[in-house]
Amino acid sequence: MNVGQGILNKGQIINNDYTVKFFLKKGSYAETYRVKDKTGKAQFLKLFVLAKLHRTQFDENGNVLEIEILKRTNHPNVVKYYDSEEFVLNGNKYAYVILDYISGETLADKLKREKTLNKYEAKDIIRGVLNGLDSLYSSDRPIIHNDITNLNVMLDLSGEIPIPKIIDFGYARFLSQSNKEFLKEGLNPFYQANETFNGIFSVQSDIFSIGALYYHILEELPPWFIEISKYKSDVIKMEDAILDERKKSLKFYTIKDESTQNIIRKAIHPQAENRFQNIDEFMRAINGELNVEIASKTTEKKPIARKKEKGKGKGFAAIAGMQELKDQLKNDVIDVIENPEEYKQHNIGIPNGILLYGPPGCGKTFFAERFAEEANYHFIKVASSDIASIYIHGSQEKIGELFDTARKNAPAILYFDELDAMIPKRDNLNNASQSGEVNEFLTQLDNVGESGVFVIGSTNKPDSIDIAALRAGRIEQQYYVSPPDFEARKGIFKLYLKNRLTDVGLKYAKLAEMTEDYVSSDIKLIIDKTSRRAINELKKANREESRITMSDLKFVIENHRPTVKRAVLLEYEKLRKRIEDGEDDEGYDERPKIGF
Repeated sequence: MNVGQGILNKGQIINNDYTVKFFLKKGSYAETYRVKDKTGKAQFLKLFVLAKLHRTQFDENGNVLEIEILKRTNHPNVVKYYDSEEFVLNGNKYAYVILDYISGETLADKLKREKTLNKYEAKDIIRGVLNGLDSLYSSDRPIIHNDITNLNVMLDLSGEIPIPKIIDFGYARFLSQSNKEFLKEGLNPFYQANETFNGIFSVQSDIFSIGALYYHILEELPPWFIEISKYKSDVIKMEDAILDERKKSLKFYTIKDESTQNIIRKAIHPQAENRFQNIDEFMRAINGELNVEIASKTTEKKPIARKKEKGKGKGFAAIAGMQELKDQLKNDVIDVIENPEEYKQHNIGIPNGILLYGPPGCGKTFFAERFAEEANYHFIKVASSDIASIYIHGSQEKIGELFDTARKNAPAILYFDELDAMIPKRDNLNNASQSGEVNEFLTQLDNVGESGVFVIGSTNKPDSIDIAALRAGRIEQQYYVSPPDFEARKGIFKLYLKNRLTDVGLKYAKLAEMTEDYVSSDIKLIIDKTSRRAINELKKANREESRITMSDLKFVIENHRPTVKRAVLLEYEKLRKRIEDGEDDEGYDERPKIGF
């Protein structure tokens, strides 16, 4: 290779630690080199030209975001971080990151040579990528990669078997970052989920990319592949063409196995809520532990919300804990529904809506669904991807249609998951279309309760919601949904173990004691994993039945860390205190804490 092509020269010593051996590649804002450290070990150096980085490529402290993200990675299926530093060379400022030099090839190089891989190789690669991504999502500050393609999966060939490793974190972002800080220019559109064309990136869009990769490995080309060279000068037309192609049925030429077809169809479903909802679900499907039904095809014009019929389910009886919130809504909403004439005499109507906020996994969505059952209301759930549109004013039109649908199905609960993504603070927006969407939401929220529609919003980031949405006549009350306390954890274990095959003498108090700082979804996952463990023990022992024992539960708990770190929970407690003390925006007024 011609070392002279790069900023650094062969033999140049960087920071007295690394000697440049080869120039590898030049990009728009960075260059890559093979270097050796003081021990002679080969390493990979990525050199950032700070002056060429986009503002969204820096974190809140002015550090290179890609480097700060790489510092948090630590998994066999993710490229390994070693070191980083900033320095000045010839009057220009640079930063570098030192990564493990992987002896192997990219998946793109392998596919270029072999065209397709067999289903066993494909599964191994996808499992590795899923495991790597799961480690990113489990970080104390979850990371989404945003650019999973055949180019960014490296096959480490230094051992007996190839090990897939996720590389290139140039588009990676922290999940908690604003959508404004997510770049899409330069991404491969065939690996992008529909909603990312509108700037919405999430775990679900990463899952779409993995599904597209799975298809590509087995079918030689990405799903719904079309020729796009004629659209190079018009990105919107190119995205329109791709979205139109995705309205067609996905065709399989090489993949004959129906279960694999269904897994891929689900992973790359156009609507995010119809994909796998997490990595564990995707992995269980690949391992044959989860049967996947064919997801129905949806298009831009089909219903944008999932509706659950009223009068079905157990209502509040299915919820362990959260008694204060259940009592509050029983008094303020359900009693008004059941006794309208009595309340009408006092000119009291149904409140407009509430906001449930708190750490992820604490049961906000589950509570909203059970509330609809208790109130005997229709339930309509809406995610941000449901109202995303590639057309100007398209989202505003969808918002109007959504509220119209709720009014026609009144009485109805209109539940907005991740409300902060739909009604962000307008002061932070520099896009007229997004501001118009927020204004449309505010207009539709005005006294919607008078139409028999009760709005529930949930969020992990209440301080990111436009305060105008949180005043009287819109979303009037805010409730903090905390991790379950000791008594609630006992109740959750009893509730979820009630209809499972269990041993006698389970000590629920001990289980609750062992799961301090675990959120509700953690406990549900622990019980599911324990059930699978019991089934596996049954198979090994060739017995007719295998009961969940206390020792099984202890083993799983000891090997399953809480998904939400204690430091994160403490930050949420600080946020709750600021909100309840009125130290945040004036839009927060009535904010009782609701624990489990």
